[in-house]
Amino acid sequence: VQLQASGGGLVQPGGSLRLSCAASGSMFSIKGWFRQAPGKQRELVATITSGGNIRYADSVKGRFTISEDNAKNTVYLQMNNLKPADTAVYLCYAQNRGRTNYWGQGTLVTVSS
Repeated sequence: VQLQASGGGLVQPGGSLRLSCAASGSMFSIKGWFRQAPGKQRELVATITSGGNIRYADSVKGRFTISEDNAKNTVYLQMNNLKPADTAVYLCYAQNRGRTNYWGQGTLVTVSS
């Protein structure tokens, strides 16, 4: 199983970024994103199930949008109106139908002026 994340970077407050995660090697029932800021616990950002059910952290509702391209087995996270509090390493996540969890490498998002 491989989860290949990309799209992080430095952006000013109020700016936008789009993260991508290409998944391969299994059939996944859930895909999504977590994040971990320095000195903080890992937290859920957004997930999407194979049935299309979506879940967001309260802190990102209305600003972030998760979507997926099933043909490419890729999940995206469109992040708008970014805030300094969004600064973190964003981790791609997937769970297969056997409920095994997989993690991709992190991609750093820095929101700073």
